[in-house]
Amino acid sequence: MSRGEGLRLDVHPTHPQARQIERCAQSLAGDGLALCPTDAGYALVWGLDGTGAEERVRRLRQLDTRHPFTLCCASISDASRFARLDDRVFRLLRRLGHSPGTYLLPASGQLPNRLRQCGRGNRRDIGIRLPGHPVAQALLEACGGVLLSATLRSPDMDADEAPFLGHEADAVADLWLHGVDVMLDAGHCDPGPTSILDCTGDAPVLLRQGFTPVDLD
Repeated sequence: MSRGEGLRLDVHPTHPQARQIERCAQSLAGDGLALCPTDAGYALVWGLDGTGAEERVRRLRQLDTRHPFTLCCASISDASRFARLDDRVFRLLRRLGHSPGTYLLPASGQLPNRLRQCGRGNRRDIGIRLPGHPVAQALLEACGGVLLSATLRSPDMDADEAPFLGHEADAVADLWLHGVDVMLDAGHCDPGPTSILDCTGDAPVLLRQGFTPVDLD
C-alpha cells in the first residue's frame, strides 16, 4: 500500500472482523500510520519501531521532537515491559482496568530513548494507556500488545475543544484520512480526552479529569 491512500475499513465496534484487523496490522508492521477508535475518541496509532510513521505524525500535527507520545498497551503485563510498576500502581491499574485514562509512569530500560519524557530530576517517564475499546484491543493484540498513539488535534484547533472532536467517524475521516494509510471505522465512539494520572510519586495525582471521570477513591 502506498503512503497516504487512506484506506477506510468498516469494522464492527464490538466484534471486529479479524481480516480487517489483520490488514491494519500489516500496514503498521510496514511503518504505516492508522486511525483507530478507542474509549476516548479516535487516535493516530503506529508501531513502536515506526519512526517514519512517527515523523508523519509530527508533520501532521506540527509537533516538535520534544512532544511526548503515549504507549497503548493490551494488558498490564505489556505495560510492565516499558514502565516500572510497583505494587501500588499495579493494584491501581487492576482496579481501574481498561478505562479511558493515561497513566504517567517511570520508564523502564526497554523503552527506546526517543520516547522517554522528561520527569523530575534525571528520571524519564512514559504515558501509558490501556484502552478498553474492542477494536483497539484487537489491533493491539495483533501488533504484539503495544502501539504508540497521539490524539487528534490539528494545529488550527482550539486547545480546549480539540480533544473532544475525535469521536465522530465521518468528521475524523474528513479531517485525517488524507494523512494516514488505514482507518478502522467502527462508527462513533466515546469522546475524549482521557483522564491523566501521575503515578510517579508516593500517591497517584489526578492531573486532568477526562470526559469519562476516573474515581481514585
